[in-house]
Amino acid sequence: MKQTLLFFLFILPIVAISQTKVSGEVKDEFGDPVAFANVIFKDTNEGTITNENGRFYLESDETQDALWVSFVGYELKTVPLDKRITYELEIVLKEEASALDEVVVFSGKTSKKDNPAITILRKIWENRRENGVKKFKQYKYDKYEKQEFDLNTIDSGLIKSKIFKGMEFIFDQVDTSSVTGNTYLPIFVNEAFSRVYGDNDMKLEKEILEGNKNSGFDNNQSLIAFVKDLYNDYDVYDNYLKFFDKAFTSPLSRTGIDVYNYVLLDSAYRDNKWCYNIVYYPRRKNELTFKGDFWVNDSTWAIKEINLQASKSANLNWVREVYIEQEFEVLNDSIFLITRDYFLSDFSLRKKEKARGIYGKRTTLYDNYEFDIPKEKSFYKAQIDPYQYEIYNRPDTFWDEARMESLSKDEKGVYKMLDTLKTVPRFKALYNVGATLASGYYEFNNFDFGPIFSTFGFNEAEGFRIRAGGRTYFGQNDMWRIEGFGAYGFRDDKFKYGISGKVLLDRKSRLILFGGNRRDVEQTGASLTSSTDVLGRNLASSALVTVGANDRLTNINLSTIGFEAELAKNFVTRITGAYRTLSSATDTFSLNYLDENGDIQSQINQPEIDFSINYTPGRQTIGYGVERKIVNDDQYPIFFASYTAGLEGVLGGDFEYQKVQGLYTQPWNIGGLGRAWTTIEAGKIYGDVPLGLLSPIPGNQTLFSIYNTFNQLDFYEFVSDTYASFHLQHNFGGRLFSRIPGLRKLNLREVVGFRAVYGELSEANKALNVDTEGLPIVYQAPEDIYWEWSVGIGNIFRVFRLDFNFRGNYLDNPDARKFGVTGTFGFSF
Repeated sequence: MKQTLLFFLFILPIVAISQTKVSGEVKDEFGDPVAFANVIFKDTNEGTITNENGRFYLESDETQDALWVSFVGYELKTVPLDKRITYELEIVLKEEASALDEVVVFSGKTSKKDNPAITILRKIWENRRENGVKKFKQYKYDKYEKQEFDLNTIDSGLIKSKIFKGMEFIFDQVDTSSVTGNTYLPIFVNEAFSRVYGDNDMKLEKEILEGNKNSGFDNNQSLIAFVKDLYNDYDVYDNYLKFFDKAFTSPLSRTGIDVYNYVLLDSAYRDNKWCYNIVYYPRRKNELTFKGDFWVNDSTWAIKEINLQASKSANLNWVREVYIEQEFEVLNDSIFLITRDYFLSDFSLRKKEKARGIYGKRTTLYDNYEFDIPKEKSFYKAQIDPYQYEIYNRPDTFWDEARMESLSKDEKGVYKMLDTLKTVPRFKALYNVGATLASGYYEFNNFDFGPIFSTFGFNEAEGFRIRAGGRTYFGQNDMWRIEGFGAYGFRDDKFKYGISGKVLLDRKSRLILFGGNRRDVEQTGASLTSSTDVLGRNLASSALVTVGANDRLTNINLSTIGFEAELAKNFVTRITGAYRTLSSATDTFSLNYLDENGDIQSQINQPEIDFSINYTPGRQTIGYGVERKIVNDDQYPIFFASYTAGLEGVLGGDFEYQKVQGLYTQPWNIGGLGRAWTTIEAGKIYGDVPLGLLSPIPGNQTLFSIYNTFNQLDFYEFVSDTYASFHLQHNFGGRLFSRIPGLRKLNLREVVGFRAVYGELSEANKALNVDTEGLPIVYQAPEDIYWEWSVGIGNIFRVFRLDFNFRGNYLDNPDARKFGVTGTFGFSF
């Protein structure tokens, strides 16, 4: 619907579609907002409740002539509607002398005793349902999913702004949201139709994509994945619903009575089922809660309909609105099936109502359920080609039949509008700026320059460092890619470089051939688990500011060649041949060692064969080329193990040894207590090796908080040939600060951390290294378990976290740092 609809309503005598829209604010006689007041169209079940600020928006497909507005302690007010569209109403409620006789309504801090709504809620708990498909041995259903991005709060100022000069035609598609009442412009639409098969006995499920259609940006898969990642599948019967990496308390949760107020509002037939209508709203502000209502059947106690709207004061960044609707079909006393799921988020830099933002929407419809039709296990295990041309190029006749919900006029117009928009030079320029900020690369024809954020750096060996690089890029699903960089240090007056290439040989097994070479300066004391990524370089290698001298640096010349394959979903195996030379990059750091003849050597020449496995259950990726994008970072566990053999005498190799390493990282969602991450690492080197091949305990001399390092350790303060470490970081998400007056409105978040490591170092390995005068390195392992802890304040200005780090022991080590402050920037919801 166009933004100029109001104008046409005044000049057109006949309107084809009846519709009523109304918004406004409910206040008391003293001008204070009335939160969670009931607002419904007169003599209907169509209604809403006001938010914490007393504001509401409501619309109906029918012509309505009045509103009923009520709240306990106030007189019921009838507000006549003279026009079909009435915005910015100011409704004042008057206090009543006594409660209404007709209806007893609970509001404010509702009682947990003698409240019929709570009695019904307990019935829901006693009869908690599983999704109906779990009640059968096998199941099958059709699934239609529509995802959409919309630019919202469209006004004349935006339409006339210079940024859209030459692109005014896009505003022909403006419509109004039925949830928020804001105008919006669809800018991206994706449709997918699939068939889902499942076997509960074998605990297997398979979704086969039958058709996909979108509005056609080159990186549309990233947009699709972004929305999917935000809106993970959820079950309203669960105690907590996870969105944006946050755990919201479900209104159907057994803990709900501690965080919600419940009101029995009405009872009526819904699709020939007698149901109760319960309104709920949060007891406190700044918690991850919802407001809304649900209809529950009076005999099965199964939810028939529910809507959830996130509390405006919830501790969320960049999200102004969250709204969910679900509808269910109740088959019998024990089975219900979801038929519709709608999710809307309003992303904005500011939470003010008139600030502009972007809607992210997902509508999912389910139909044609079939049960108890078995299929062989091979059907579920069979690999499907991730890209088939016909799936992404279905004709309109396919979509006319597959759609379970018709596109609106404006959604249909998006396809044509975007095809036109991509030809406008000004839009291309704006798009390129956005793509550069998002990816870190500036796009040329078939080549990307970057990453631009690595252009400048500093360390004690190179001094000020400048870097330029790039990669081939014909599209996000390239079957091969070459990338490289060149860098120059103004202190050592040396040129460094790196080049690598990879090619996908088989799409089904994801067999990849890779190789490359890099000559560079690196801080090798910043991680325990070693990597064969030829272009990988950590932040500690070129941090602009450090605590103390970052001078224990290594000149590295690394060449690799190898293969990797994904033998099962998210199970990647890799075999790599590597050859590296290592030498000190500064005069204040020594890698000298004694060879078998007792002579001092300053350079290590070492070929290796490495075999590794990497298992990441639950990881979601997009794309089918040689590189894929991960869309749910930090949301899945990582299991990594490797075996490395050092080869003596091969290509001049200096040492023979074996190294085994393992890593396990796990994210934990702890309901209302926030989110935690833990990492366990362990490793051992069999054989005698010098300092350059040992396992330094990863210190951190930068001013940034770096996970999996020890913030109060210097680089090479501890070295080991056997180690085991543990890292814990817990973010409470504002659970504590939200209860402290004065801090509540700041939306700060509490973070705690604990880190510990045990290590050993053999006397034989100590003896290999040469003590050079003036270059003191204490070859010490943390045999008494080194530990440290931290407390932090996150979400400062919504992008910064400040950590206060405390060293637990080894306080007598030379120049031991007992206390330190580090910080980190990050985008999080």
